Amino acid sequence: MLLAIDVGNTNCVFAVIDGDRELAAWRCRTEHARTADEYFVWLMQLMEHHQVPRGITDVIISSVVPQVVFNLRVLADKYFNTRPLVVGKPDVDIGVPIRVDPDTLVGADRLVNTVGAFDRYGGDLVVVDFGTATTFDVVDTDGAYVGGVISPGVNLSLKALSDAAANLPYIDVTRPERVVGTNTWACMQSGIYWGYAGLIEGICARIAEERDRPMKVIGTGGLASLFDQGSDVFDHLDSNLTIHGLVLIHARNTKKEKN
Repeated sequence: MLLAIDVGNTNCVFAVIDGDRELAAWRCRTEHARTADEYFVWLMQLMEHHQVPRGITDVIISSVVPQVVFNLRVLADKYFNTRPLVVGKPDVDIGVPIRVDPDTLVGADRLVNTVGAFDRYGGDLVVVDFGTATTFDVVDTDGAYVGGVISPGVNLSLKALSDAAANLPYIDVTRPERVVGTNTWACMQSGIYWGYAGLIEGICARIAEERDRPMKVIGTGGLASLFDQGSDVFDHLDSNLTIHGLVLIHARNTKKEKN
C-alpha cells in the first residue's frame, strides 16, 4: 500500500492508497517540530480507528515546507522500511514538461496538481487551488506546466484585515445573501466572498484571453465548493486532485524502477 503525503503551509494530508483505491485520508496541522515518532503514533491510531489494514510499503511526499520533509523521510525509513519519493527532487520524474523561466522554483503541490488535472481533464486548464495562498496554475495542451498566478489566500486575507484594523473582528468565510452589508460583519463577509469570487472570475478570464483559447477551470482545496456556490467559473471541482497526482507520479517512477 502507498502512503501519499501532501504537506501544505497550514495543513498536511495523509492518504492510504491500495492500488487505485483510496482507503482513507486524514489531515493534521503542519508543524515543523513534529517528529517521525509522533507522526507514526498519530497515523497508527487513525488507521486502527478506521479499520484500515496495515501494510504500507511505499511513501510519496509533496511538500511546500522543506523543514517538515526530514522527519517524514525518517518516518518512511524507520517505520515502513522504504525510501520515500519526494516530488521536486531530481530523481523523481513527474512526467510533464515544466515551461517557466530558468532557475524558477515551482511549488511541488502545483506540479502535482498539474499531473492530476491533466490526467483527469486533459489540457488547456486553469487549476485554482484554495490554500494558504490561492494559486492559479496553467496547464498547456500537452499537459505542460506553463506558469500561473499566486494571490493571498482567503483566510490569510481575513487575518491580515483583522490584525491591521483594530475595530474589525475575525470572521468565518461564508456566502452572504446580499452584496451590500448593513453591519460590519456583513460588510466584511461580502468583501471577502464577492471580492474573491470576482478575483477568481477575473483572473481566469484574463488567462483565457491571453492564451486566446477556451480554458477549463478546475477548483480544488477546502474553499472551492463554497466559491462554486457564487460563481459559474468552475467546470469541475476535485477535492482529491493532489493525492491523485501523487498516485500517478508514484506509479510512473515505480514502473521506471522495475524497467
